[in-house]
Amino acid sequence: MGSTNFGNFDAFCRDSTLPVCNVLSENHNQTGGWGGCELRGIPLSGGRYLGNLGSILLCGIAIVVSLLLLLRSERKKAAVGRREMQLFLLGYIIIEICEIFTVGEFPLSGGVRVAFTGIHIGMIIATTWILLLNAVVGYQILDDGTPLSLGLMAISGAVLFVGTGYITLDTGYHWTNEFVPDPTNHYRNIALYVLYQLVPLIFLVAFFVLETVLVLRILGEVRPMIYLTGAAILFAIGQIFTYVISPYICNGTMGKIDGALFETLFTLLSVVMIWVFWSSITEDDWPIASQPTGYP
Repeated sequence: MGSTNFGNFDAFCRDSTLPVCNVLSENHNQTGGWGGCELRGIPLSGGRYLGNLGSILLCGIAIVVSLLLLLRSERKKAAVGRREMQLFLLGYIIIEICEIFTVGEFPLSGGVRVAFTGIHIGMIIATTWILLLNAVVGYQILDDGTPLSLGLMAISGAVLFVGTGYITLDTGYHWTNEFVPDPTNHYRNIALYVLYQLVPLIFLVAFFVLETVLVLRILGEVRPMIYLTGAAILFAIGQIFTYVISPYICNGTMGKIDGALFETLFTLLSVVMIWVFWSSITEDDWPIASQPTGYP
């Protein structure tokens, strides 16, 4: 494995503001042996600083917007997957609360920031998994909104949350020697690399594929694909800002902001588009509503 970059975080943490870097850094923040542009943001008293005020404000906006979508979902009494979509929105709200303290560089002690990071990364895995299961719900394999459907979704999401959260916290708190970051080995952590970088992407791609099949083959509609494709594009733009453009923004603003601000914005817009997509395929006027169940 020494000849591959798989599992290495030094380049990612050097160029981007990522929650995972908090548990890899010796200081339990976004500064470490990887170097790069240091996000300073707004100076406070006592040598402290508010690293990413724009991200913090956008996280607040994202929480409010998600609450409004959650309430709007409540009005769609006959919509398929209403409770499941609300569960996804609740997960996203928790992610944004954590992001205030992990990516927003809110002044905290290192130990507290590690705790928020463990919750943050655990909820990313659990929430993207719940989103994937929302796509499965559309096929009506199980009746949506039932204790069985919601229970399976919540329990499986909780298992992923606990497992991922433990690995993240162990990396930061060094409960064992299994996940201790090694600056001399590119801060390599295979477990976190797979869980943080790859697993959510797999869940999101699977969600897109399942929803595409549902809309085009079963519902026989095209218009909802505009919303679904828009959500995918907006999310991709956010990731480009995080992993590609971020160092240029940070250097250009002398550490005032970086790509994390735009990642938060475009992820919020993507979540809104996912909700619009879900709302569009749960309308009462689809031809599928009058057809018998059971699909080839």
